[in-house]
Amino acid sequence: ASVSEPAQKCCTENIQPFLTSILEELMGPVSSGFMEVRSLFDKEVNDIIQDFQKTNDMTRLKENVDQLMTLPFNSVKMEPCYLKVNLLQELLQDLKSRFKVYHIDFVIQRTQNFMQELMENAVYTFEQLFSPSRQADSAKVATTIEKVKLRVLK
Repeated sequence: ASVSEPAQKCCTENIQPFLTSILEELMGPVSSGFMEVRSLFDKEVNDIIQDFQKTNDMTRLKENVDQLMTLPFNSVKMEPCYLKVNLLQELLQDLKSRFKVYHIDFVIQRTQNFMQELMENAVYTFEQLFSPSRQADSAKVATTIEKVKLRVLK
């Protein structure tokens, strides 16, 4: 009881007025990282479509989709996504001194983990939605892949 009132006053005067601007500042790199995940998924599926349109090879299509499933664990391809979030390092330094925010690396790592999880969910959903269509007429496969991609991105 004796701590509650001063703590609330401190939060109301020294923290709450800054929360909106802090969140906006932090969301820039986070949003940028998640948009990069989306772009990477889009690019990889477009590459699958283009490859299939050139070859019309169902075996190769299966290999490409199987390779897509490993995308979240491909550190080289995911690196540009992760780098976008590394900008948080600089932004959080200011918060560290003003608000005693520690474990900056943990915040960045958790954000990158969420990005990887999002990519895992995207490729899994893609595979689940596309899998029944693999036996379809090869003329319709590219269109089906595009529709599934758009559904996942939605």
